[in-house]
Amino acid sequence: MKHLKKGRKLHRKKDQRRALLKNLARTLFLQEKVTITKAKAKELSSFSEKCITRAKKGDLSSRRILLKYYSPDLVKKLIEEITPRYKERAGGYTRIIRLGPRSGDGAEMAVIELVK
Repeated sequence: MKHLKKGRKLHRKKDQRRALLKNLARTLFLQEKVTITKAKAKELSSFSEKCITRAKKGDLSSRRILLKYYSPDLVKKLIEEITPRYKERAGGYTRIIRLGPRSGDGAEMAVIELVK
């Protein structure tokens, strides 16, 4: 039974899953829009929203936690450019738009983007 289990495994081990989410979030913060499968988009949404909420604090401990995941340039962009947009917003920083099945294997595709 799957009671009290949170998140998706995405057919990966824990360290590979964490690396995938870090890289997808990095791409999302740099390009502000990513086309991926629907399951990855849903996982990325919660992961990236937690990062944005952490960056909204902007204090030293938040910077240090974010520097474990991202480069200093990306942390600076996240804190100085991305989070001021969401100063008044309490959550819901990302939007997922379904695209339909992929032609190769029929996987459900989606676009995840940062809300303006």
